[in-house]
Amino acid sequence: MTTTTLTDIRTVAVPAGDQESAVAFYVEKLGFEKRMDAEIEEGFRWVEVAPPGARVSIAIVSAAGGGTGIDTGIRLTTPDAAVEHAAMRERGIDVDDLLEMPDIPPMFTFRDGDGNTLYVVEG
Repeated sequence: MTTTTLTDIRTVAVPAGDQESAVAFYVEKLGFEKRMDAEIEEGFRWVEVAPPGARVSIAIVSAAGGGTGIDTGIRLTTPDAAVEHAAMRERGIDVDDLLEMPDIPPMFTFRDGDGNTLYVVEG
């Protein structure tokens, strides 16, 4: 059996064509907080954002060769998917229909300013 000293997930990455625009989307449109913004080396900026109180952050990384518009696989949670869905739609965020099926929590997908897909699940 393999053992590990790994204990948690700290950060996941989302590619951005323009980091400044992406940061504005996550902070101003989604209401995330900016947790880190540093130039690691010349020309390489590391920016992390997250919902207030979240343990895991999203690093907004410069897309190499324009690699945006991906399915990130990131699932965000909310206590009320219908309320969040309506609020995102009202703020002009590109959201798909709210899915409500028996025995499955309500959920929907949305896209950030670079066309990257993220998911919201009630829970």
